[in-house]
Amino acid sequence: MFDLDRFVADCRDAIVADRTHRAVREVVARAVSDSSGVLRGLGEPSRAGLIRLHHSPELTILNVVWGPMMTIMPHNHRMGAVIGIYSGREDNIFWRRIEEEEGGRRIEAAGARSLSTGDCTALGAEIVHSVTNPIPRLTGAIHVYGGDFFNVARSEWDPETLREQPYDVEKAVRLFEDSNLALARPGAAG
Repeated sequence: MFDLDRFVADCRDAIVADRTHRAVREVVARAVSDSSGVLRGLGEPSRAGLIRLHHSPELTILNVVWGPMMTIMPHNHRMGAVIGIYSGREDNIFWRRIEEEEGGRRIEAAGARSLSTGDCTALGAEIVHSVTNPIPRLTGAIHVYGGDFFNVARSEWDPETLREQPYDVEKAVRLFEDSNLALARPGAAG
């Protein structure tokens, strides 16, 4: 079974050994390769949300549960990240910054990656991505960040104009809560 204390210790050791997140990726990949063990250790997801598993200045570990069909706008982390899926699916669109003729800046799609149960990927500190859970049930993922995820200034991009703006934590929390409201409606998938 997934042992959270051991997982946190292994992630700490990996961050110290290798700031590139390759070592952390190995720890997360090993954990999600036994997705049923992670489910037993963390519990079956029952609602969308960002659940803190560990938080320190050097390392943040979250249990991210995406609601059915939920999408979150393009955003960055300003620190390396590793994502491992233990239940469901997460589709990532990766974005790159572009300069417009009139001197403005926005982003354009540059690639994509679908992650299913047991998959793991690392994101560099400068990556901009958006996330969609394309299935009609909850998706569970372990996200490991090489820093203090909650106390770093980040950016998000407007989903319509693709223009950069400061990251709005309250808006992100509302997206998860809106997903929970939709999930609670009679006849909703889960």
